[in-house]
Amino acid sequence: MTVEKITDKIAALPPHANYFSLEFFPPKTDEGTSNLQARLSRMSQALHPLFVTVTWGAAGSTSSRSLEVAEICQRQLGLTTCLHLTCTNMSQRIVDNALQAAREIGVRNILALRGDPSREHEYGSEEQEVEGAEKFVWAVDLVRYIRRTHGDYFCVGVAGYPEGHSNETHPVDQDPVHDMPYLVEKVKAGADFIMTQLFYDVGAYSSYVDLVRNYREGVLGTIPIIPGLMPIQNYQLLRRITRLSHAKLPDHILQRLEGIRCDDEEVKRVGVDILSELVEELKHVTAIGPRGYHFYTLNLEKTVSFILERCHLIPSSTPDANEYSTSAIDESEVPTTNGEHIAHLVRRLSRASQVSVRRPSSPHNHVIPLSGSAISDPLSLVIGPSRAMTLAISHGVGSLGREATWDDYPNGRFGDARSPAFGEIDGYGGPSLHHSPSTAREKWGSPASRSDISELFKRHVMGDLDQLPWSEGGLSKETQVIRHELSRLIEERGWWSVASQPAVDGVSSDNAIFGWGPKGGFVFQKAFVEFFIPGKDWKTILRPYLSSTKVAPDVSWYAAPCPSSPLDGENSFESSDAASAVNSVTWGAFPGKEIVTPTIVEEVSFRAWVDEAFGIWAEWERCYAPDTRSRNVLQEEKGNCWLVNVICHDFHQKDRLWEILLNA
Repeated sequence: MTVEKITDKIAALPPHANYFSLEFFPPKTDEGTSNLQARLSRMSQALHPLFVTVTWGAAGSTSSRSLEVAEICQRQLGLTTCLHLTCTNMSQRIVDNALQAAREIGVRNILALRGDPSREHEYGSEEQEVEGAEKFVWAVDLVRYIRRTHGDYFCVGVAGYPEGHSNETHPVDQDPVHDMPYLVEKVKAGADFIMTQLFYDVGAYSSYVDLVRNYREGVLGTIPIIPGLMPIQNYQLLRRITRLSHAKLPDHILQRLEGIRCDDEEVKRVGVDILSELVEELKHVTAIGPRGYHFYTLNLEKTVSFILERCHLIPSSTPDANEYSTSAIDESEVPTTNGEHIAHLVRRLSRASQVSVRRPSSPHNHVIPLSGSAISDPLSLVIGPSRAMTLAISHGVGSLGREATWDDYPNGRFGDARSPAFGEIDGYGGPSLHHSPSTAREKWGSPASRSDISELFKRHVMGDLDQLPWSEGGLSKETQVIRHELSRLIEERGWWSVASQPAVDGVSSDNAIFGWGPKGGFVFQKAFVEFFIPGKDWKTILRPYLSSTKVAPDVSWYAAPCPSSPLDGENSFESSDAASAVNSVTWGAFPGKEIVTPTIVEEVSFRAWVDEAFGIWAEWERCYAPDTRSRNVLQEEKGNCWLVNVICHDFHQKDRLWEILLNA
């Protein structure tokens, strides 16, 4: 197999050709990685991207999982793969190991990024510094280092910012003109292509391309520029991602989404229209050579498949011996986005394969592909499925399509941990405050006692503080309903909540506070709360009470200490439920649909979140200089606390959970 650099593949295309690439991030769980492998196999066969990219967590936090996914793409699937690599807050040793590992698995493309701003000058490095070691402050430092240590082995890409780069959550001055000298420096250092930050304003991108091409230095005249595009999966995620990336949302896009913001299915449908229109506009932006489009998939397949097909970006297949003969499948039946031709193909595939798909009676109604030597994809039961069939399944049509895209909506903190999309889906993983230390200190002051920390949590619950380290905004409308109860939990018990929801018993899906999903449905919620609690309170007060005969039938709970705390029989993960138990805490019943369960709590997802929650705490702690009062207090409280999640199963009684916790 010939391994190619991205720039070589672009140069080999006809001058006016269109191509696309796809980005994936390493899932947080082993089950998610296993399912991502099946999804990657299906998408590579159906879509034929020119290349794929795999993200890298802040400070190397996802290094092993990123390399695992990159190896799957490069070695197992034969996809030209580009590994993201950030450099700030990372030692030379980690960078060297990553580059060597990339070479060993055949990856010849690196997207060199700065990552989070360097914090060494603010609170000191946690790692012992090696004399003479390389220091990475900017992406250009990484580009130079790659060229110095690996020559031209790697094709190196760098980031571009159509709307200007910003370091802080609330940028004061974002201007792409200001970025140009730095971009020139990266290209002079050896960068081969530019991949842009996501955007939704085509005018801003067009102006950026003109700026780059005509910049006075002249070195940017012909370098490939690949625009970054993120399909719209749901309204809240769109607002969150654009806020974190400082990308502007044009009014005409917001107006199309505002009225349907609570209906994820409709938002996704309109989102396909919006992104497809955006791609068509981009086809008219001046380009030198082939036009590329890079899609941030969020590890989901259905939406991006629809967009690629609608915009005619999927390259034609090359006939081979594994394609179906026309007697079984007519390859001229190209799938269309109205689904009818696709459904016809899937029905024929089902008849040809004689595969019987039984839908499990779990709360999720999905099939998890098996790992190891077992069958990992229903399609593998059929010899050589055609691209048209595989594309139909990626579109989610038919029983096989429904099983393939069971997690079609983003799986956040309380999604299914077996989904490739589970976790904090900004695509970069790893614990992060999303603030520099100086901004963190400005927001949260310098806590000098446990009561100071309690005051921060209380201010957030009461709406006087817009963010905490574990939250990126104020309370949602539904959480405001239980504001009084959360405040009492902090004031009376000293327990600090980081996630919660009230009980809801069958309200209309268009309810202004609790509604979600298609019209005409009804939604339900079990009350739950997740909070930090002193270990002594957990062991001597709350755990015995939750386990009592009076309370135990009404609740499920999960609890774990800080992972860095000494482990013994009294200091390890605990739960009221079996490891395989799954608690659906939000569900909806809609006309013509199966029960939808977007929010669940289970052991594997809770364990993954424990690491992240305490990792965020450690980030907050390191915003203060060593041996200061604030750092010592935060470190002590982190070590003493447990993270606990309590679910009340009786959703008919909205106050039951709070009665239990406040009376323990």
